[in-house]
Amino acid sequence: MRIRNASSVEQLLRETEYGDNDPDPLHLPVLVLNRYYQPVRITTARRAFRLLYTGNASALDDHGERYDFGCWRVLPVRNGIDDAVPIVSGALRVPRIVHLNRYARVRRPAVRLTRQNLMLRDGHQCQYCGSRATLRNLDLDHVLPRSRGGEDSWQNLVTACQPCNRRKGRRTPQEASMPLIRRPAMPRWSLAVQLLVCASTAYKEWEPFLKAG
Repeated sequence: MRIRNASSVEQLLRETEYGDNDPDPLHLPVLVLNRYYQPVRITTARRAFRLLYTGNASALDDHGERYDFGCWRVLPVRNGIDDAVPIVSGALRVPRIVHLNRYARVRRPAVRLTRQNLMLRDGHQCQYCGSRATLRNLDLDHVLPRSRGGEDSWQNLVTACQPCNRRKGRRTPQEASMPLIRRPAMPRWSLAVQLLVCASTAYKEWEPFLKAG
């Protein structure tokens, strides 16, 4: 079966979640490039294989050579270098990069609201006193406390050291006389940074394309 249009390609790429510690090689991250070798997003190996098998993409090797599915499936799996999926005839190498044969628009992936990304946005710095601490000694604080209707959002969550978090308690910064260093907002990271923070693993093969992203 061959997928006939670009919208169908985009449909294959919409859901790109994978577990950070999932041992399944089909959940490994794969960088997707559009027809002009621009990074589009990071998908899973499972969806990358679907793109290859349906003829919508080619796999790139370490040297940038393109392979369709038939040629890719006969490449040997290099011990200690490649990840592989077991198949009836042996093992299938997991590509690190796939190149779409049709054009796909470059869309900035949404930055997920996670503890890690909030810490990255705030530079691992308490937004009340400015101190830097280890991750273990940093908390996330609701600017407007949850007990008073505060939401989990980019605009209402900040990094706080534990002493400041305890001192502020269930008050607003104004009530606690603890002004914020900066106003919290959704980060406006470059496409390359957004792709990397969405990935549990970054491969050296991605570097030339993310530098241009």
